[in-house]
Amino acid sequence: MSKAVGIYLHVPFCGGKCPYCDFYSRRGSGEDYDRFLAAAVRAIEAAPVSGEVSADTVYFGGGTPVLLGARRLNRLLSAVQKRFGAAQREITVEANPCAVGPEMLEELRAGGFTRISFGVQSLFEPTLQTLGRKHDAARAIEALREAARAGFAHISADLMLAVPGQTAEEIERSVDLLAAEPIDHLSAYLLKLEPGTAFAERFDEPDEDFAAACYLAMARRSESHGFSQYEISNFARNSAAQSLHNLRYWRCGEYLGIGPAAHSFWNGRRFYFPRDLRSFLDAPDVWRLTVGDGPGGDEEERVMLGLRLAEGIALDSLSDECRTAVERAARRLDGSGLLRWEKGRIALTREGFLVSNAVIAALLG
Repeated sequence: MSKAVGIYLHVPFCGGKCPYCDFYSRRGSGEDYDRFLAAAVRAIEAAPVSGEVSADTVYFGGGTPVLLGARRLNRLLSAVQKRFGAAQREITVEANPCAVGPEMLEELRAGGFTRISFGVQSLFEPTLQTLGRKHDAARAIEALREAARAGFAHISADLMLAVPGQTAEEIERSVDLLAAEPIDHLSAYLLKLEPGTAFAERFDEPDEDFAAACYLAMARRSESHGFSQYEISNFARNSAAQSLHNLRYWRCGEYLGIGPAAHSFWNGRRFYFPRDLRSFLDAPDVWRLTVGDGPGGDEEERVMLGLRLAEGIALDSLSDECRTAVERAARRLDGSGLLRWEKGRIALTREGFLVSNAVIAALLG
């Protein structure tokens, strides 16, 4: 029987650094893109797997993957399909609204991409300017429509929450506008000030009450438009619209990450590539660059990741010792409004998601 794996390709190129972003990225040119393509194809062909292994999800993240252009992205996808089979259930590419056009979107769709995720972040100009985004609201909306016209059935939009100067009412209005467009998925992320970013030097961490108000406003408004919350930061119109690749992470499924800074979980082991584009481009065998990050998939990790999901965790999937400890801790939290305990499952409530780290720590002792 074939073993399933998810493939993540980290494309480390961006047109510029957003002031809040801590993801690994660099500016690049056509020559850089060609060298990355060649190195990534070599990495795919030499992937450290044995036996029958097939990829059921493929995800192109970054950076801004679409800077490579449709031809290179389709070439990378072809290499994945040659190595891991061509029966993927989902093939996602991230995109900035200002970095795509109708022709590129049509080429990507024809090349086999099934899902696209746009970094919209806001539909209010002052917030877009604060975030350093290069697109305006009108361009974001048009990009969503272009993707639909190109044939993408699954289109996602990202929003940033608790941005300085933002209001809960503004977030609700952004959700209203997006819900009227041809999307079936929304992601919403609370601003976190990452060390070394321009935002960390300029702003203080968002006030907790303000962040909570922004989060709850987004969640409730999304739900009112038919988007059901299935993970702390993710909402879908129906189960078919959920991100299968990201669900693999949260359910402790195995995946291979390819590219500088990409992480992997394979055969019970976690490892990653250094944040170094040059070494990735130059190495004869890129897999020798990977750094071990310890074992993965143990019971504690499964609880921690599973509680990110609205479905929570099934108690009968835990060992007797772990189940007893979790149930004991859950009883202490009874009445807090932070978790639900029903039909043999424990899950966090929306209010619990806001303080998920603390609740999970309490449950795990």
